[in-house]
Amino acid sequence: GSQPWRYRRSERLYGASLMGSVLFDRIALIGIGLIGSSIARDIKDAGLARDVVISTRSPETLKRAEELELGTAYTISAAEAVRDADLVIISVPVGASGSVAEQIAPNLKPGAIVTDVGSTKASVIAQMAPHMPDSVHFIPGHPLAGTEKSGPDAGFSGLFRDRWCIFTPLADTDPDALARLKAFWEQLGSRIDEMDAEHHDKVLAIVSHLPHIIAYNIVGTADDLGTVTESEVIKYSASGFRDFTRLAASDPTMWRDVCLHNKDAILEMLARFSEDLAYLQRAIRWGEGDKLFELFTRTRAIRRSIVEAGQDVDAPDFGRHTLDAKK
Repeated sequence: GSQPWRYRRSERLYGASLMGSVLFDRIALIGIGLIGSSIARDIKDAGLARDVVISTRSPETLKRAEELELGTAYTISAAEAVRDADLVIISVPVGASGSVAEQIAPNLKPGAIVTDVGSTKASVIAQMAPHMPDSVHFIPGHPLAGTEKSGPDAGFSGLFRDRWCIFTPLADTDPDALARLKAFWEQLGSRIDEMDAEHHDKVLAIVSHLPHIIAYNIVGTADDLGTVTESEVIKYSASGFRDFTRLAASDPTMWRDVCLHNKDAILEMLARFSEDLAYLQRAIRWGEGDKLFELFTRTRAIRRSIVEAGQDVDAPDFGRHTLDAKK
């Protein structure tokens, strides 16, 4: 038998914000960490659903989600959570995608949209697509938003505002279902893009996966220095090292899975990075200042482009002074 549901009436939770903007009667959120809980908060704020059913494997996490009033019903069973859901959003580490798809498949409502938020797409499609019934719309997705924090308390309203959400539709994806899913993410403030899964994985390998791997490695190197870590590295970390530690504080389970499930693209980018690092090493060794200056000038322009594209702010301390002020 399934775990009992703990219902809390949606009118009390959602009634005040239901202003005719309901896009789906019932949404099931499988996984309620940083991304899932941020989605839940935005759904509630904008009144995008009448019911939000939350499921996660950990009873403690589920209890915390209920305390935070993130949904209208809560269950340990992913299979129970998706029953009668019009939209199912899977927010679990990518290595668990196949297992979740297998669990929920028998209970999916015909016509339901099933999507995910995973950072790798080819692997997620390979894991999930074989389990998806022909009667549902499986549309893989990836909101490019997040912080180094994890868990239901880490989520916040507005996480996806002005951030990209990339879809990697399958060849037979229904245009109307895709349009409804795009409308949902647009209500969360996202900008929308589409690309094929392999291209997505290559792009993300350079803009997200490689920077995290480099950060883990640099912080690990500092840790290997032993006595230095305990003194100077920590003491003087208000320089470049501090920025690496933020990335290196990200969820270990998630990033282990990313490395294993986007292996080919990551290894390709690591090989290119290693070649470029060797070039830089030679320039430093032989005192080739012109080569160093040319590289640093090029990379500075990239930073300016990111600010101009609205993906960061050009403020002292990379904008973190605003975060510090909230603490």
